[in-house]
Amino acid sequence: MCCGCWRRNSLSVVDAEERVLPLVVRVERASPPTRTDALEAAARAVLFMVTTDEPEWRSAVDAWQGNRIRKVVRRARGAEWRRAEALPGLTVSQGSAEVRVYPPIPLDEWPRDLSRLQVSGTELADPEAPGAAHGAVVLLAPDVVMTAGKAMAQAGHAAQLGLWSLPDDVAGAWAAEGFPLAVRTASPAQWLAAVESGAPVVHDAGFTEVTPGSATATFVYPAAVSAE
Repeated sequence: MCCGCWRRNSLSVVDAEERVLPLVVRVERASPPTRTDALEAAARAVLFMVTTDEPEWRSAVDAWQGNRIRKVVRRARGAEWRRAEALPGLTVSQGSAEVRVYPPIPLDEWPRDLSRLQVSGTELADPEAPGAAHGAVVLLAPDVVMTAGKAMAQAGHAAQLGLWSLPDDVAGAWAAEGFPLAVRTASPAQWLAAVESGAPVVHDAGFTEVTPGSATATFVYPAAVSAE
């Protein structure tokens, strides 16, 4: 973990060039991941990239964090996934899901093997409702409908804002554990309680799917969220 350098207010790099954090979720036809596993893998992948101490990646991450923290999720299977894995990045596994995250890139400089992957319409399901969650929890807004791909990006946003909100010692301990977290859709009561508590809230830019400024996700830590 790059201790302290992941905080936005500590960054010395401010880049006017807008960048994007690419994520790719593995979706095989015969064995797609569950929605919740994919969301949790994406959120953890973002955290691992944000706290990277790889010198080749650190400057790109800092420049990206000095601007909009935009994320784009694409999906891959078979040979597409193998090509995606060959590019510099890191893969996070969570239950049935595998998500690969890459260092941020300028909006118009996608590697060819990523640019041709599908970006819209990623839909995944949970065969069973996820159970109660404890510890770090990303809560999705109960009144905002999103595809799995969009929700993965929002979960990543919320986890990143959540990391920034934590004291250094708490963030360091969480990182040492591998950023365990849960992603759940909040009930109206859970959402209201989280927002009123001052938890960081994601307001989406509205490039896709949702109205600009929509509150899509929040982060609570520690938390105990029942399966409502």
